[in-house]
Amino acid sequence: MPLLPFGSVQTLESKQARLAVLIDADNAQPSIIGALLDEVAKYGVANIKRIYGDWTSTKLRSWKDASLEYALHPIQQYSYTVGKNATDSALIIDAMDLLYTEKLDGFCIVSSDSDYTRLASRIREGGLTVYGFGEKKTPKAFVTACDKFVFTEILRTIEEDESPAAVSVKRHNFNVDKQLLKLLHDSVDDIADESGWAYLGAVGQKINNRSSEFDPRNYGFRKLGDLFRAIPQFQTEERRQENGTGSSVYIRWQKKP
Repeated sequence: MPLLPFGSVQTLESKQARLAVLIDADNAQPSIIGALLDEVAKYGVANIKRIYGDWTSTKLRSWKDASLEYALHPIQQYSYTVGKNATDSALIIDAMDLLYTEKLDGFCIVSSDSDYTRLASRIREGGLTVYGFGEKKTPKAFVTACDKFVFTEILRTIEEDESPAAVSVKRHNFNVDKQLLKLLHDSVDDIADESGWAYLGAVGQKINNRSSEFDPRNYGFRKLGDLFRAIPQFQTEERRQENGTGSSVYIRWQKKP
């Protein structure tokens, strides 16, 4: 199932993606589970929620309450050998079983471990969407193997004041780097019409295709449109929809005078 573009809304009438959430308890923190499942809900319904680890270990004690509260199904995996992570193998085997036995649209793999890189690639080869969740220390190989990767640091961020005044201050103080500017420019250019305008929702999809870890929240903005408005090289325009029920945002590269 394709990723939803930034700024788009999945209606109640549209098909909800069926997702399996697989959590590596050794490489994730229980403090983010509530926000993480809220994030998963943006992409579909978590029909399967499993968490893997050696539950006889005291190191996973903090996960027990979270597992009960959020109805996570704990999968026991004993650590047979010191220094070896048996959890990885258990999660991978389960994922492959689910890939062939369940009618799913995608997987959410929660870990900062590069050992899941090949798993993510294999699931995508099967035509399903892979959402990765991990810390910023996650190896690039695993990040790029996913269709979409969310850094869990942004899930820990306390909700800030998103009033127009607060957003305006954030835009004024924002400094864009060359790499981000090129990513945004190239994505707009991919779909721009003859006058240079491109629909924001389609631009968001192009950005996802180019960079799985891109998220406007990584730069302090909740919405992609706010990020574009903070960059003087771009011009934004709101257009009323033909049915009169709302407006759409369009973006254009603004040439320097």
